[in-house]
Amino acid sequence: MAGIRIISGFAGSRTIRVPGSGTRPTSDRVREALFSALEARDVIAGAEVLDLYAGSGSLGLECASRGAAVVTLVDRGSEAAKLCRDNARIVTSAAPRGAAPRITVHAKSVAAYLSAATVPSDLVFIDPPYDLPEAELTANLAALVGLVTDDGLVLVERSSRSPEPTLPAALEVLRKSTYGETVVWWITPV
Repeated sequence: MAGIRIISGFAGSRTIRVPGSGTRPTSDRVREALFSALEARDVIAGAEVLDLYAGSGSLGLECASRGAAVVTLVDRGSEAAKLCRDNARIVTSAAPRGAAPRITVHAKSVAAYLSAATVPSDLVFIDPPYDLPEAELTANLAALVGLVTDDGLVLVERSSRSPEPTLPAALEVLRKSTYGETVVWWITPV
């Protein structure tokens, strides 16, 4: 089983594991660029973060290492959910005494999680498999309405060959960042 590193924060340089198959971890290059931009916007410290299609949990756990208060990892795959729990322990074990973020893992589908969610998040990552049907992504984005704080961000990672996500009227594209085969859509409430 391969590993990737947490880039920065109290768990910086710690290695977390990634599933052997069935996931597509975000590359170091893309994660470094994303987190540099997020820190420039000062949206991580103290934030409630939701990482959907979490895989290894690398995006949410990077936020935890950089000062997010609460991180929720959601992945329906049992192997991925187990890895997320193991990786969360690696990250929290590196936290300064009394300053560990609250990290929870939900082994359920994104649709099931969002249908029951009630607490709004400041930062949401949607990093599904590239073959996720566009209709499912559209349904996920519609389900997020009311679950993102007014000044929150939703980051959707897709293949550069995928179309722009179809958004509900309550959300709008802020910007698009392209990194080779990967595109990240920055979305915010209207």
